[in-house]
Amino acid sequence: MSQQWQERARPERLERRYQFVDYASLRDFLERAAELSEREGLYPDMGFGKDYVNMTIHGDDDDNTLGDQQRRLAQKLDALAMQEAG
Repeated sequence: MSQQWQERARPERLERRYQFVDYASLRDFLERAAELSEREGLYPDMGFGKDYVNMTIHGDDDDNTLGDQQRRLAQKLDALAMQEAG
């Protein structure tokens, strides 16, 4: 997981901003991120503009803590972003 992810408390969550060169790259990333979310069964909050997206991955619904599943999703999102930048 990239060091650009910020871990926050109350409620526990991971936050990160991804920046892209243009809207087309952002859109490709969002589509892939949606597919990844479906596979993982985790749905981060996303807010985006013309060339960026802010992602928030919340802790488990049951106890609201961050676990391996959330951190794995963050790693996989980082990998997707690297593909778009690549």
